[in-house]
Formats: sequence, C-alpha cells, structure tokens
Amino acid sequence: MVYSKNAYLDLTYSISISISSQSLTVYQGSRMVKQYVISTALKGIGSQKNSNKTPLGQHLIRAKIGAGLPINTVFIGRRPTGEMFNAQLDSQFPERDWILSRILWLSGTELGKNRLGNVDTMQRYIYIHGTPDSEPMGRPLSHGCVRMRNCELIELFDLVPVYTPVDITE
Repeated sequence: MVYSKNAYLDLTYSISISISSQSLTVYQGSRMVKQYVISTALKGIGSQKNSNKTPLGQHLIRAKIGAGLPINTVFIGRRPTGEMFNAQLDSQFPERDWILSRILWLSGTELGKNRLGNVDTMQRYIYIHGTPDSEPMGRPLSHGCVRMRNCELIELFDLVPVYTPVDITE
C-alpha cells in the first residue's frame, strides 16, 4: 500500500481555539473529534509580554507536562508542588492563579506576531492548563492562558502529541 503525504496529514491532530465562542476543538485531519468549553484571557487578545492577554495565530504544543500525575496536582513554574488542589488550599491562597493537572505549553510559529521579541508565546508561558472546577468556563477569566476543566484537559493531553498545531482565532 502506498501512502501519500496528504493521507498522512489526514491522520494528524490539530486544535482550533476560538476566543469569541470560548471553545477548543480537536480535529483529526478534517474530522472534528472533540469540542470543549474553555476560558481565555479576561483582558482579551494580544501578544505583548506582560499583557495578560491570549495571543492569536498559529502555535504548536511545544511541551506536555504532568503525564501520570493525579488530577488536581498543583503546578508552579511548570513543576508539581506536591499539593493537591482543594477548598482549604484555595481559601489559604485566594490570589493564586491555579495551574492544575496538566500543562500543554504553547509556542508561537509566526515571527513578530507570536514568536520572538516582545511577543513570544513560549517566553510568556502561555499554556492550555487545568483550573479549579469552581471556575466558570465559557467566559474570559484567565491571565492569558487557555483554561480547561481538569478531566477534559487530561483527556486532551492523552489524545494529542507534542508539536500538535494550535490555531487561536478571534
């Protein structure tokens, strides 16, 4: 059997994130596989360093962090703290931006738009990550990242490989 380059591409995963609909859609080739309700940046869209905005454009998953760890594992600086998120921890640290369960670290692929200089998605530490189940989905509330329900994030994490393309649109 002979495989064409296009046949291979039809088997690869891609992710589309829509800011306006607050949704993340996973495709395998042209076939929609899953769709999730998410939360992007409270401050809107933008690529500038320290803006707390969600960057637009073409990205890829540069790293997957947290494989095999329990749901609600707390991360700081992309490392598990040894804590498990719960209501007591939440009340103890009410101002913490919780990064839970898994991290899909994004890297921009468009020079000057979301890669290098003051607009580098990876240097801005923009992730797809878990958040407390008490946090609402479907409306912008993050500090720039893409937040997901923990169980849905783990499902996505297990589904897509590193270097999966991610397109973030208005």
